Amino acid sequence: MKGVSNMPKLNSRLSETYNHTLAQITPARIRSFSLKISDVPDLISLNVGEPGFNTPEHIKKAAIESIKENKSHYSPQPGWMELRETISRYVKKRLNLDYDAATEVVVTDGATEALSSTFLATINDGDKVIVPMPAYPAYVSVIEMAHGEVVSIDTSADAFKLTAEKLEETLKANPDAKSIILNYPTNPTGVEYTEDEIKALAKVLDEYGLLVISDEIYAELTYEMPHTSIAQYLPESTILINGVSKSHAMTGWRLGYITGPAEVIKNVNKVHGYLVTSPSNPAQYAALEALDNGCDDSKPMLVKYRERRDLVTEALRKVGFDVISPDGAFYIFAKMPNKFNETSEEFALRLAREAHVGVTPGDAFGESGQGYVRISYAADLDNIKEAMKRITKFVNEN
Repeated sequence: MKGVSNMPKLNSRLSETYNHTLAQITPARIRSFSLKISDVPDLISLNVGEPGFNTPEHIKKAAIESIKENKSHYSPQPGWMELRETISRYVKKRLNLDYDAATEVVVTDGATEALSSTFLATINDGDKVIVPMPAYPAYVSVIEMAHGEVVSIDTSADAFKLTAEKLEETLKANPDAKSIILNYPTNPTGVEYTEDEIKALAKVLDEYGLLVISDEIYAELTYEMPHTSIAQYLPESTILINGVSKSHAMTGWRLGYITGPAEVIKNVNKVHGYLVTSPSNPAQYAALEALDNGCDDSKPMLVKYRERRDLVTEALRKVGFDVISPDGAFYIFAKMPNKFNETSEEFALRLAREAHVGVTPGDAFGESGQGYVRISYAADLDNIKEAMKRITKFVNEN
């Protein structure tokens, strides 16, 4: 009948027709919490990992030109060779690592697809994967979707850094572990590792023969120290993941890349092809321009990020937050003042409802994040200043 909804309801006989692994996996907490507070008026959002800058003009023009030139057909599955060669040169220049563009580079639809393709290509049922926590939530979810087993390491007692000693202790207790996911500078803490710390981790990982999946999407956003990739010490056993989302303010372009030994990349590319067929052409030509001619694009961003980092750190410490000043990325993982006897989510919800500031509950990144909140300082400077005033008032009045 006209005016009556005809939206279909699933046939009751099909109620069990789904991947049962998904029943154990919670929706992405960062996005779901953002939705939960989306109705708050005048909300200053500091809860999304989004660079507060526009994509540089020369990169946008490259994408527009590719469209005008009708570069609109399928690219090869692992991406255009021209872009893969550019990635190979870029990684050589940045890290002095050699990857063959034809067999050791895959262009992906963002770093998240790179992670998904890598996990699905390298995990068998029951394989143990080491995950230092707190961590980007997608790691755990995709490992579980691939039927792997997560072995978490709580890093909160070590200033949110995985130490060689803690790693070795974990591997002795889990000698059958197959791989490890590393991410640094780290989301959610902004922690970066020194070269000596990376060397120490590499020594342990080499001894135990693990596959290393290294998510270095924030590698170009470091402050006081240069970035050292673990692939520089373990090139034969590291899958290196990066992209242009954070370094060139291109999150919506969805363009990442994977480099690593050809034998593993072959299987990663196979999964990648079935997931997405091939990357987007305009995004590939934009990335080509970014990596060829935009190596310094992140430098002015870093100047502003550092200013915002210092402003937020000082403001939070003044009202009782325990803050480790981040060495990279654009996040602060702050421990709530002791007087707040509530969960991270309860605190973050009240902060949103009462102070109109959006942050992410720390336990969205694992249980070791309970009692913390993640604050992104990639937002507009004036908004950050106003947010700090609101947080200060909220803490002082509660």
